[in-house]
Amino acid sequence: MTQKGGMNTMSRIVIALGGNALEDKGLPPTAESQAIVVERTAKTLADLSCGGYEMAVVHGNGPQVGRIILASEAAAEQTPAMPFDVCDAMSQGYIGYHLQQKLRAELLRRGRDIPVVTVVTQMVVDAGDPAFENPTKPIGAFYDEETAHKLQAEKGYTMREDAGRGWRRVVASPKPKKIVEIGTLKTLWDTTIAIACGGGGIPVVEEENHGLRGVPAVIDKDLAAQLLAVEMEADVLLILTEVDAVSIRFRQPDEKKLGKVTVDEMERYCQEGHFAAGSMLPKVQAAMAFVRKNPRGKAIITSLTRGLDALEGECGTTVIGGI
Repeated sequence: MTQKGGMNTMSRIVIALGGNALEDKGLPPTAESQAIVVERTAKTLADLSCGGYEMAVVHGNGPQVGRIILASEAAAEQTPAMPFDVCDAMSQGYIGYHLQQKLRAELLRRGRDIPVVTVVTQMVVDAGDPAFENPTKPIGAFYDEETAHKLQAEKGYTMREDAGRGWRRVVASPKPKKIVEIGTLKTLWDTTIAIACGGGGIPVVEEENHGLRGVPAVIDKDLAAQLLAVEMEADVLLILTEVDAVSIRFRQPDEKKLGKVTVDEMERYCQEGHFAAGSMLPKVQAAMAFVRKNPRGKAIITSLTRGLDALEGECGTTVIGGI
């Protein structure tokens, strides 16, 4: 049996969820609001599972880990502030908890008794990665320019404008090198939907005698998802975000949405500067990296609500090795 777009119903997919899968701009940034949004997201994920796709799920954590850090720092006079890597782990836990609870319930409502688990996942990075000298990854809330400069002066944060949406704190975003728990994730694949590499994984560096040490950073979740997709030998890396497709000349009169493109074509668009560093560029880079490492696979970028349509070839931007 195949899907309408020609894909086998048991195709393996790794799904990277964008921020809109966890938060709604019209709701307050609370755990209760996140649970409401995740319940909607669970319906989309259940659609994919019921469509015959085996999957693992990766999510971001930029706003959540930023708020955890702010809360920890604000309470420092009453209780010791938590290290950055511990805050990463905390965000994995509570986001994963919401996702696994809501997705499991939605699957059961549809008569599908499939376990869903969250794996607290560590991601090895290079201690010498130049990203530590040039922080670029946005975390936490959006601010106006005046407030951003005040935070920078008072707290020593690095603040940058984020793709026309406001100012945010930025931290180091080193490249993911190795998933520590990959063996466990491979064991789970055939029986369980795993929520893994949350927030890109908890960044750790390797030390002597097989030791690991957490470092203050946030790994891009799309790059982590592509690494997981390669390791799992997935057929598709599905990146779900706020737009139906990738565009060149975005928000200009001659904006053009991209359909099926080769990795070489997409590389040219990157070099021409079409994609913002804080938003679409890492998604495009992750898509290209996956296809280069798995030429028989493809990467799709589309909106959260149109994932199944994109898999069936009806929408989205699909990056392939060649035509």
